[in-house]
Amino acid sequence: MKTNRKLKSSVFSTLFDNPDVLRELYCALGKVTLPADVPIAINTLKNAMINDLYNDVSFEIGGKLIVLIEHQSTINPNIALRLLLYIAELLKKKVKGKSIYSSKKIKIPWPEFYVLYNGTEPFPDYKIVKLSELFEKPQDLGLPERYMPLLELEAKVININEGRNADILNRCRKLAEYSTLISRVYHYRNEFNDLGEAIKKAVDYCHKHDILKEYLEVYGSEVLNMLYTKWNMEDAKEVWREEGREEGREESHKEIAWNMLANGSTPEYIQKITGLDLETIIDLNNRELT
Repeated sequence: MKTNRKLKSSVFSTLFDNPDVLRELYCALGKVTLPADVPIAINTLKNAMINDLYNDVSFEIGGKLIVLIEHQSTINPNIALRLLLYIAELLKKKVKGKSIYSSKKIKIPWPEFYVLYNGTEPFPDYKIVKLSELFEKPQDLGLPERYMPLLELEAKVININEGRNADILNRCRKLAEYSTLISRVYHYRNEFNDLGEAIKKAVDYCHKHDILKEYLEVYGSEVLNMLYTKWNMEDAKEVWREEGREEGREESHKEIAWNMLANGSTPEYIQKITGLDLETIIDLNNRELT
């Protein structure tokens, strides 16, 4: 039987792909209370990759454009730049069909950026990451010195690991339960040193303790595939950071491609992730099916 080749979403993006859940999540993150009838429009760029950035959720609420990223292992120092590129794509879609050269102002929503950290490396409960931290110091040309850059983007990084930011997790049950699921994967991976077994054990744990019960019933075994693919990608990125030789990098890319094929990703999607040419990926796919 052939494997389903549909591009898979993440557990995080499917879990929060619901206006009511997003309203609760935003109220928790922003520490505000909003009426239940405040409209929410989800506008996540589906299957988009901007400079290796996979956005989990973006939505509009009360005139605000919220871009939400879930980080699994480490905080990338370039996240503010990635968010800038991503929101530029969102705004291009927002103003599509309108002339930016018009004499009339084009109203755009007020942006907010959140990064939810759930990795294992030490990290504070809360941190602001700024685009200006990436700017090079300009050369001294005798020009007036500015204390603030004319372009800035700030992202609020919030640690959602178990035992951290309890006030936020207590206000959003889905986020708290998601945090538990991820912590269980980490726990069992340390115990068994096997990713597949760790994910199965974590999902079983959640079933037994009525954690994400409805979600797990709806998505079933697909949750295993989504988690496995996500962790594989995080492992791959770690390998790419550590590798110094091009030959070793290509072999690692092939191994990741093989795993992603086995878990249902399309050759085109894998090409975006690994940089391998389609011919190589299709050849790996044919080997899998024989």
